[in-house]
Amino acid sequence: MSPRLVPAGADAVGRTETPLTITVDGEPLPGVAGQTIAGVLLAAGRRSWRAGPSGAPRGVFCGIGVCFDCLVTVNGARDVRACRRRAADGDAVITQSRADGRAERAEKEER
Repeated sequence: MSPRLVPAGADAVGRTETPLTITVDGEPLPGVAGQTIAGVLLAAGRRSWRAGPSGAPRGVFCGIGVCFDCLVTVNGARDVRACRRRAADGDAVITQSRADGRAERAEKEER
């Protein structure tokens, strides 16, 4: 699948593509410069990449950085909003889980 939902040949704006690759949980995903991490994930067919406290799948909800449903870890920095962070070539993204509060308990135990 193309990292763009609109193929370059059909793009009325005439944008040029600068390809990039990020890894998500060790899986390389293609993208183009200017896409957010959420955009790369959605173009790859992933609708969710986090589990909420109930274990329910979460992904992009608001798309503007208000709801915090799309949180991921990027290059070791936790709680990055995937809808707000532009992807950079080589970014290492790790999905997060808040299912049953395990992530919060583990963090407190580490401190």
